[in-house]
Amino acid sequence: MIRIAPIGRALAVAAAAGLALTACGGGTESAAPASSAPAASASSAPAGAKGDGVLTIGALLPQTGDLAFLGPPEFAGVKLAVQEINAAGGVLGKPVVEIDTDSGDTKTDIASQSVDKLLQQKSDVIVGAASSGVSKTVIDKITSAGVVQFSPANTSPEFTTFNDKGLYFRTAPSDVLQGRVLGDLIVQDGSDTVAILNRQDSYGNGLAAEVEKSVSGGGAEVVVKTAYDPAAADFSADVAKIKAKNPKAIALIAFNETTKIIPELKKQGLGPDKVKIYFVDGNLADYAKDFPKGTLTGVKGTLPGAASSADFKQKLLGVDPSLKDFSYGPESYDATTLTALAAEAAKDDSGTAIASKLIDVSKGGEKCKDFKSCLDLLKAGKDIDYDGVSGPVEFSDAGDPSEATIGIYQYGDDNKYKNVTYLAGKVSG
Repeated sequence: MIRIAPIGRALAVAAAAGLALTACGGGTESAAPASSAPAASASSAPAGAKGDGVLTIGALLPQTGDLAFLGPPEFAGVKLAVQEINAAGGVLGKPVVEIDTDSGDTKTDIASQSVDKLLQQKSDVIVGAASSGVSKTVIDKITSAGVVQFSPANTSPEFTTFNDKGLYFRTAPSDVLQGRVLGDLIVQDGSDTVAILNRQDSYGNGLAAEVEKSVSGGGAEVVVKTAYDPAAADFSADVAKIKAKNPKAIALIAFNETTKIIPELKKQGLGPDKVKIYFVDGNLADYAKDFPKGTLTGVKGTLPGAASSADFKQKLLGVDPSLKDFSYGPESYDATTLTALAAEAAKDDSGTAIASKLIDVSKGGEKCKDFKSCLDLLKAGKDIDYDGVSGPVEFSDAGDPSEATIGIYQYGDDNKYKNVTYLAGKVSG
């Protein structure tokens, strides 16, 4: 169930300025199936050997592949958190060790090789992957080793019920919430016939299903839903299916193939100047160099995550001065900080011990907003409630954020997008 403020009311009271770039939490479908059984809660994580006293965090994030654009802010978020943790004395009295690896994408075996490397180097927690599809290819290997997998960007709803032994967490919300917000937005904008064009993968299919549910629940009709092959060289046939139904709005759930789909939509008379088009986190990007000016004017899109403060952006730039994108940097920072706090709360750096405390440090105690202040409370024997830079990050028993924020954005004539508003929602059940 999702409870969220009506978009119209939120637009009236929550307008905020801001500029962001691309973000994504999806990936190509893998052969690893999701379990139909509820995910084990963190408190039921399997018992394992006590840690070696040194918290080792492995970063499994994209340096190559479809989501390579997303890697820099995520790595920066992890590194910033580690710097602050170590400046405060480290975890259990010792500096945190960080190991960076490439997650690649599902067209390669890079992620599996990287996980092997991280496990050999005694990682207690692996932060990543960004892509839901990539995560599905390695989640069993990670959790079977008694190591926590902590994604800052996975949004596929499948992970909520995945049999992860209580060792999978994420700071990005399930697309149950993004789908609800996007569907509500489309209906509120006056479209009663809607087409959905989505990637044929776990991310695209999952988000498309949630958008359809929201659109239908709002009284509009999804007249066609087409899943396409992301590796296709041509999308004319997929677009033709949509054209035949003459929708008033199109939800385009895509990655960088958007640069091929938009010209095809325009060619067949379904461009943004003719039909209302909506993007999602996977393709909400800066297209200033990809399209002629004015191509995307008026296109709207959604992106999970609260607005990053100017101060936090400056801190990330201090880690990586070349950053132009801050998407999922806050979620990566929070995942790392929560990991360290859970290890301190457990007085043990093993993956299973960390998993057993992640829910506890995320809610229910005295609020704190950074590692040092939270650590001081823990040392004083206090229960803590870490509120992060990405949001309150209160975990459900399945390891999902139970509260989250979705940003709504709109493109200008320069093919760049700016924030319109942010909506806070609660997800349960």
